[in-house]
Amino acid sequence: MTEKPYNLVAGQSRERLAALSDGVFAVAMTLLVLDLHTPVASTVHNERELLSALLVMAPRLLIYLGSFMTLGIFWVGQQTQLNLIERSSRDLTWIHLAFLAGVTLMPFSTALMAEFITLRSALVIYWANILVLGLILFASWRVAVSYKLLGNTEPELIRAVERRIVVAQTLYAAGAALCVISPLLSLAVIVATQLVYVIGPKAGLLSRI
Repeated sequence: MTEKPYNLVAGQSRERLAALSDGVFAVAMTLLVLDLHTPVASTVHNERELLSALLVMAPRLLIYLGSFMTLGIFWVGQQTQLNLIERSSRDLTWIHLAFLAGVTLMPFSTALMAEFITLRSALVIYWANILVLGLILFASWRVAVSYKLLGNTEPELIRAVERRIVVAQTLYAAGAALCVISPLLSLAVIVATQLVYVIGPKAGLLSRI
């Protein structure tokens, strides 16, 4: 019996890749909340001071929620791809590992954005993290298609997966470009894009993409 080359049999388990992805996403989504801290007790003496302290925290809370939605969107996107492929490959597995590396950076870029919310550089780094995730997810889909790793998937569904990623990244890029005017406006558009992809299907906003 001829032994198969290692690279032809390595990294073919779709189930193990999905399990690893679930774990990485779970940790990253948990780490996001660690940047939220309760007001210092010694500075709060009544209801008004507590509400004022919570109001100061509002931007951090908004960025946390936005990043949590972002990771949720990408988790759904990755799981959709993994559900559609029949088996993985060594190349595809490493692409998804690169994708997971981008996922682990989200707590950092989120904390940076929360700490320097009015600075353009922080916004650009935050957006770049989202861009990298989108590009790698798109690359993974193209590899799955070109390597014929999909099951009986209709061509329209293949195009729909690609189109959804491209449209999302275009909207994120448009939002990031607004940092030239105002980082806060840019962040608001990015969060709005996240909301569209979370609640859009229910509201019929994504029926054509």
